[in-house]
Amino acid sequence: MKQVDGLTFWEARAPKPRRERHFDNRDVLCFPDAPGSFAKLFIDAVAKNPHGDAVVCGDERLTWNALDERVRRVATGLSRRGVGKGDRVALLLSNRAEFVIAMFAVTCLGAIFVPMNIREQKPELQYVLNHCGAILLIHDADLLERLPASVDVPSLLSRISVGGAGGPDDFTELQNDAPLAEHVSLAADDTAAIVYTSGTTGRPKGAMLSGLGIVHGALHYKYAMELTSEDRSIAAVPLSHVTGLTALVAAMTACAGAILILREFKVEAFLSLAEKERMTHTVIVPAMYNLCLVRADMGKSNLSAWRIGGYGGAPMSAATIAKLANVLPGLKLMNLYGATETTAPATIMPPDKTYERPDSVGLPVACAEISIMNDVGQEVPAGESGEIWIKGPSVSPGYWNDAAATEKEFTQGYWHSGDIGSMDAGGYVQVLDRKKDLINRGGYKIYSAEVESVMLEHNDVVEAVVVGTPCAVLGERAHAFVTLKNAALSAEELRAFCAERLSDYKVPESFTILNDPLPRNANGKVLKRVLRDRLIGKAD
Repeated sequence: MKQVDGLTFWEARAPKPRRERHFDNRDVLCFPDAPGSFAKLFIDAVAKNPHGDAVVCGDERLTWNALDERVRRVATGLSRRGVGKGDRVALLLSNRAEFVIAMFAVTCLGAIFVPMNIREQKPELQYVLNHCGAILLIHDADLLERLPASVDVPSLLSRISVGGAGGPDDFTELQNDAPLAEHVSLAADDTAAIVYTSGTTGRPKGAMLSGLGIVHGALHYKYAMELTSEDRSIAAVPLSHVTGLTALVAAMTACAGAILILREFKVEAFLSLAEKERMTHTVIVPAMYNLCLVRADMGKSNLSAWRIGGYGGAPMSAATIAKLANVLPGLKLMNLYGATETTAPATIMPPDKTYERPDSVGLPVACAEISIMNDVGQEVPAGESGEIWIKGPSVSPGYWNDAAATEKEFTQGYWHSGDIGSMDAGGYVQVLDRKKDLINRGGYKIYSAEVESVMLEHNDVVEAVVVGTPCAVLGERAHAFVTLKNAALSAEELRAFCAERLSDYKVPESFTILNDPLPRNANGKVLKRVLRDRLIGKAD
């Protein structure tokens, strides 16, 4: 925790953390006032704001009291179907109120919820269901044809559909049960969720998220963003993603605010809901902010209540930050850096520094410890680059049913992020590149994120991705894939733009102007390996 304007950012907002021992042998910083479980966080929200909005989705509006009753009824129904402590319940649900209800119902039973992205296909769903040993699946009715056959998932004892067109669905019937009388108690370290990683390089791994981790992730959001029961947050990213789970559902639970659920992100729908429901807070990816700026006149919408805008998952260009400041002068932008394995951000940018430090992802959160390590696991001096290692109560204790990956990617409580970065003397962290995406051009290291950030400064560039392409002489050369607003922009003009802002060896030597969207996985991350394979295929 470093000095910010004479005070540490966290000292001004959060209780002082204390050392605690968790996950057998990890010594981690924890908030002394943290609820002991995710279920307790929910119980506290109901008690704090019983008559305030908890979930708004379409025409449905639930107070915290009403949500609590629905949750307890569904929990009873799940219990009658054999769900108990430690069992895995998979959720294949779109953004809808039933996702939140089901998630908390599973939590109340001491079971483990396993959210799955609705964009996954049958082989991917089959793999996750078998790997986690799910005994029950709650799914959107319109995804029925995509589900694996029962014989292919022997652990799965029951399937419950949501949103059926032909009369009451299975989930509606669950809510006819009597409310659960008492929540099943869990230890803070017990696994509350298994969230599978994006699988950008191969099979996804199931990161185990503890109650301790989810609670601390939610509290970091609450304290950093100064959230209260008056806050109203739009969930525009998938609730099945760790961002939807922690930044939106858990964070609003921590402050007993309102979760405004958007079925899918469309610019007009997002701005309309934000205006109608007086949205104060959201966390979305930079591409969504860009789409709002490009496809709509944000100034025509009454967004005066919007005070906090979190973003992460990709860099946001200085030009976009400046445009947002012009259109929404009251909006506090906060860069967030984390991963599935960290449950929530490991760093958060203080809002008053966002415009000064667009190159940084901010300061370590109050309970996180970040070290920059060299290739032999030694910490490097401030300002030098290395791999970012992260430790804290929100860091996953490991991967479900994968001891080899856990041993490889965790060291004494630190998770190896796979990101190359640095931390300056003031504590600000800079992410330079993914370790596997670093381009080595004749011994010169090129960080693709730096080059991408420069290209995004051009007004006609919507998206930019830089990858290494094999070169017999230099080893690798930089190649850029870009999508444009103005199709008239040529590769030569873009190369010249980069040459004015980058060292000559960093300037991409070849470009692909794309008409189609960039290839992404189910969680929206760009698949650089697909782009690299495309280049190799062309070379062959």
